[in-house]
Amino acid sequence: MSAALMLPFVWAESTSVDTPSVPVGAPTEGIAFYRRRTELLLRRYMFVSLQTGRVPSLIGKCVFRGKASSYRMHSFEDAVIFLFDIEKCLKKIDPFGRELISRIALQEYTQEETAELLGASLRSVTRKYSDTLDDLSRLFLDLEILKID
Repeated sequence: MSAALMLPFVWAESTSVDTPSVPVGAPTEGIAFYRRRTELLLRRYMFVSLQTGRVPSLIGKCVFRGKASSYRMHSFEDAVIFLFDIEKCLKKIDPFGRELISRIALQEYTQEETAELLGASLRSVTRKYSDTLDDLSRLFLDLEILKID
Protein backbone atom coordinates (compact mmCIF):
# COMPACT_ATOMS: atom_id res chain seq x y z
CA MET A 1 0.00 0.00 0.00
CA SER A 2 1.48 3.35 -0.97
CA ALA A 3 1.62 6.49 1.11
CA ALA A 4 -0.66 8.25 -1.37
CA LEU A 5 -3.50 5.87 -0.57
CA MET A 6 -3.07 6.22 3.16
CA LEU A 7 -2.72 10.00 3.17
CA PRO A 8 -4.67 11.58 0.30
CA PHE A 9 -4.06 15.20 1.38
CA VAL A 10 -0.89 16.86 2.57
CA TRP A 11 -1.35 20.02 4.59
CA ALA A 12 1.49 22.51 4.53
CA GLU A 13 2.24 25.19 7.05
CA SER A 14 4.42 28.17 6.38
CA THR A 15 7.12 28.95 8.88
CA SER A 16 9.83 31.54 8.75
CA VAL A 17 13.39 30.32 8.58
CA ASP A 18 16.03 32.36 10.35
CA THR A 19 19.00 32.96 8.06
CA PRO A 20 22.35 34.00 9.47
CA SER A 21 23.36 37.59 8.74
CA VAL A 22 26.89 36.50 7.75
CA PRO A 23 26.95 33.98 4.90
CA VAL A 24 28.48 30.70 5.95
CA GLY A 25 31.36 29.57 3.77
CA ALA A 26 31.62 32.75 1.70
CA PRO A 27 35.36 32.38 0.96
CA THR A 28 34.89 28.80 -0.22
CA GLU A 29 32.06 29.77 -2.55
CA GLY A 30 34.21 32.53 -4.02
CA ILE A 31 37.09 30.21 -4.84
CA ALA A 32 34.71 27.48 -6.03
CA PHE A 33 33.77 29.82 -8.88
CA TYR A 34 37.23 29.17 -10.36
CA ARG A 35 37.01 25.34 -10.37
CA ARG A 36 35.89 25.14 -13.99
CA ARG A 37 38.58 27.60 -15.09
CA THR A 38 41.19 25.62 -13.19
CA GLU A 39 40.09 22.40 -14.92
CA LEU A 40 40.32 24.14 -18.30
CA LEU A 41 43.79 25.41 -17.41
CA LEU A 42 44.84 21.87 -16.48
CA ARG A 43 43.52 20.56 -19.80
CA ARG A 44 45.48 23.30 -21.56
CA TYR A 45 48.53 22.19 -19.57
CA MET A 46 48.00 18.65 -20.90
CA PHE A 47 47.65 19.90 -24.48
CA VAL A 48 50.67 22.23 -24.38
CA SER A 49 52.74 19.57 -22.68
CA LEU A 50 51.99 17.08 -25.45
CA GLN A 51 52.62 19.74 -28.10
CA THR A 52 56.11 20.35 -26.72
CA GLY A 53 56.86 16.62 -26.80
CA ARG A 54 56.52 15.86 -23.10
CA VAL A 55 54.17 13.83 -20.99
CA PRO A 56 52.76 15.88 -18.07
CA SER A 57 54.78 15.34 -14.89
CA LEU A 58 51.83 13.74 -13.09
CA ILE A 59 51.44 11.01 -15.70
CA GLY A 60 55.05 10.00 -16.27
CA LYS A 61 58.58 11.03 -17.08
CA CYS A 62 58.62 9.87 -20.70
CA VAL A 63 59.78 12.23 -23.40
CA PHE A 64 58.71 11.50 -26.95
CA ARG A 65 58.87 13.22 -30.27
CA GLY A 66 56.19 15.83 -30.84
CA LYS A 67 53.87 15.55 -33.79
CA ALA A 68 54.02 18.40 -36.29
CA SER A 69 50.82 20.33 -36.82
CA SER A 70 49.63 23.52 -38.48
CA TYR A 71 48.85 25.12 -35.09
CA ARG A 72 51.51 27.62 -34.06
CA MET A 73 52.11 28.77 -30.53
CA HIS A 74 53.24 32.30 -29.85
CA SER A 75 56.62 31.04 -28.76
CA PHE A 76 58.15 27.86 -27.48
CA GLU A 77 59.60 29.74 -24.52
CA ASP A 78 56.11 30.84 -23.42
CA ALA A 79 54.95 27.23 -23.51
CA VAL A 80 57.91 26.04 -21.43
CA ILE A 81 57.40 28.79 -18.82
CA PHE A 82 53.68 27.92 -18.64
CA LEU A 83 54.50 24.22 -18.14
CA PHE A 84 57.03 24.88 -15.38
CA ASP A 85 54.65 27.25 -13.57
CA ILE A 86 51.85 24.67 -13.61
CA GLU A 87 54.20 21.88 -12.51
CA LYS A 88 55.49 24.02 -9.64
CA CYS A 89 51.90 24.46 -8.42
CA LEU A 90 51.11 20.76 -8.84
CA LYS A 91 54.10 19.81 -6.66
CA LYS A 92 52.55 21.75 -3.77
CA ILE A 93 49.45 19.51 -3.76
CA ASP A 94 49.36 16.36 -1.62
CA PRO A 95 49.94 12.98 -3.39
CA PHE A 96 46.30 11.84 -3.29
CA GLY A 97 45.19 15.19 -4.72
CA ARG A 98 47.79 14.88 -7.50
CA GLU A 99 46.49 11.42 -8.30
CA LEU A 100 42.94 12.78 -8.54
CA ILE A 101 44.05 15.65 -10.79
CA SER A 102 45.95 13.21 -12.97
CA ARG A 103 43.01 10.84 -13.35
CA ILE A 104 40.07 13.25 -13.58
CA ALA A 105 41.41 16.47 -15.12
CA LEU A 106 44.26 15.19 -17.29
CA GLN A 107 43.22 11.66 -18.27
CA GLU A 108 39.49 12.54 -18.24
CA TYR A 109 38.27 9.65 -16.13
CA THR A 110 34.93 10.21 -14.43
CA GLN A 111 34.84 10.57 -10.67
CA GLU A 112 33.09 7.20 -10.42
CA GLU A 113 35.82 5.47 -12.46
CA THR A 114 38.51 7.19 -10.41
CA ALA A 115 36.91 6.07 -7.15
CA GLU A 116 36.82 2.51 -8.42
CA LEU A 117 40.44 2.61 -9.65
CA LEU A 118 41.75 4.06 -6.39
CA GLY A 119 39.58 1.92 -4.13
CA ALA A 120 38.03 4.96 -2.46
CA SER A 121 34.42 5.95 -1.97
CA LEU A 122 32.81 8.25 -4.52
CA ARG A 123 31.96 10.75 -1.80
CA SER A 124 35.58 11.06 -0.63
CA VAL A 125 36.85 11.37 -4.23
CA THR A 126 34.30 14.10 -4.99
CA ARG A 127 35.10 16.02 -1.80
CA LYS A 128 38.87 15.69 -2.12
CA TYR A 129 38.82 16.60 -5.84
CA SER A 130 36.84 19.76 -5.09
CA ASP A 131 39.23 20.68 -2.26
CA THR A 132 42.24 20.05 -4.51
CA LEU A 133 40.79 22.21 -7.30
CA ASP A 134 40.17 24.98 -4.76
CA ASP A 135 43.78 24.73 -3.53
CA LEU A 136 45.08 24.83 -7.10
CA SER A 137 42.84 27.79 -7.91
CA ARG A 138 44.30 29.69 -4.95
CA LEU A 139 47.84 28.88 -6.11
CA PHE A 140 47.04 29.90 -9.70
CA LEU A 141 45.49 33.17 -8.50
CA ASP A 142 48.47 33.92 -6.25
CA LEU A 143 50.93 33.35 -9.11
CA GLU A 144 48.62 35.19 -11.55
CA ILE A 145 48.41 32.17 -13.83
CA LEU A 146 44.65 32.47 -13.46
CA LYS A 147 43.42 36.02 -13.89
CA ILE A 148 40.55 37.59 -11.96
CA ASP A 149 38.16 39.29 -14.37
